[in-house]
Amino acid sequence: MATQATPVRTARLGRAVGHEPTAVSGVVLLLPGGQEVSARRPSPVWATASVRALGRALARAGRDEGLATHAVQYRYRGWNGSEAHPAGDAVWAIDEVLRRYGDVPVCLVGVDMGGRAALRAGGHDAVDSVVAIAPWLPEDDVAATPEPVRQLVGRRVLIVHGTNDERTDPELSFRLAARAKKANRDVCRFEVHADGHGLHQYRDEVLALTTDFVRGALFGHALSRPLEDALAAPPPLGLRMPLAAGFGRSLRGS
Repeated sequence: MATQATPVRTARLGRAVGHEPTAVSGVVLLLPGGQEVSARRPSPVWATASVRALGRALARAGRDEGLATHAVQYRYRGWNGSEAHPAGDAVWAIDEVLRRYGDVPVCLVGVDMGGRAALRAGGHDAVDSVVAIAPWLPEDDVAATPEPVRQLVGRRVLIVHGTNDERTDPELSFRLAARAKKANRDVCRFEVHADGHGLHQYRDEVLALTTDFVRGALFGHALSRPLEDALAAPPPLGLRMPLAAGFGRSLRGS
């Protein structure tokens, strides 16, 4: 009796957020959160929940620039130890973008576990920039191999973290940023004071900061003064930059 082969599970690239431009000149890949260990496949709705607002904001801001924005649907909900499934799925998604759109610059924007995936996959040749929001990172362990940072050389990197985050430790993202800054001066990190993991209190400011960074990195727009200052400042100043209330309003008024 013939046995059926188990179908190979593959990652997927969600449909473009908003209107997909006729001529694509840059791509944002949205990498959602997940769980430390899980072999379950995320549903499309679950997969995009944590990055939906970011996707809409970025698609709207890049509409006239030829920006295509897609969410990556992972094979598994979990990071799953050394398998690092979401990071591998991010690399697959970058290759898929190049197959679809040609040689275009890519910005990886990750939330929670997706932030770690974005940082890991940032070494791909097509990656121009990386945004990690409230990234889930492993605890420091002298016996373990440190989270790599050399792959980020030559990329612009933005990390954003709430100081009251009880799910992912903001001190760990600061330590990673400090190591990355030694290898790559184009690293900055913003702290959202008194906000938690979801960054709900300063949602508009985080969206505006991310949009400003992505438009600058992918399309050469001038960065806002806070981002310029954070990138130029030596550590720890540029890695503990406070995100001011009203950041988005100040950009719209400038």
